[in-house]
Amino acid sequence: MCGIAGVVSTSKRVVRQATLQSMGDAIAHRGPDDSGTRAFIGAGLAFRRLSILDLSSAGHQPMTNEDESVWLVFNGEIYNFQELRKRLLKLGHIFRSETDSETIIHAYEQYGEACVEHLQGMFAFAIWDNHKKKLFAARDRFGMKPLYYLTVGHDLYFASEIKAFIAAGVLTPQLNYSALNEYFTFQNVLSDETLFAGVHLLPPATKLVWHAGSFKTELYWRPEFAPLNDLDI
Repeated sequence: MCGIAGVVSTSKRVVRQATLQSMGDAIAHRGPDDSGTRAFIGAGLAFRRLSILDLSSAGHQPMTNEDESVWLVFNGEIYNFQELRKRLLKLGHIFRSETDSETIIHAYEQYGEACVEHLQGMFAFAIWDNHKKKLFAARDRFGMKPLYYLTVGHDLYFASEIKAFIAAGVLTPQLNYSALNEYFTFQNVLSDETLFAGVHLLPPATKLVWHAGSFKTELYWRPEFAPLNDLDI
């Protein structure tokens, strides 16, 4: 388990390190082995690491590609990363670590937003494309890893846990009565809402794209069920 957090903004200023540090500190229990932040004009990323693959400093996040145009924070595990890594190496990509995290970066470089279709595993990640000034985030097909988001004006905050928004000073907790009714009815909140007003949970198998103050979410996978017509009943 790791923890990710960040913000994207229409502001022309560099995101405050103190904000990123506060968000990361709020989810420190998710990753006691390492931490990192990276601030850009109009964007910032924070990470807490639980080291599993490539325990060296090469696995430090936020992680970037060779020219520092693509930056990643990632929580989870990519089961097919070795197979995908071999394919990307043949296509000319250069790896500097043995992590599954770096595979996501090069898959994004190669396939763009369709990179999620090549990933098998449990994950929640966010990529800041510093050339396009675009945030691309996604969650695994069955929602094994969480990713919450909150909009404040044209700015968007995201994190593995809601407490990061409170730590950043952008969320004053208020009860979402619509989600509460849903919880009491179904013993769960089945929509993308949460019990915190204004906070949303990115649904499973969904990607989120933010650019220039607007964002969209899109389902990238759905299960298919083939009927069994040869049953002998």
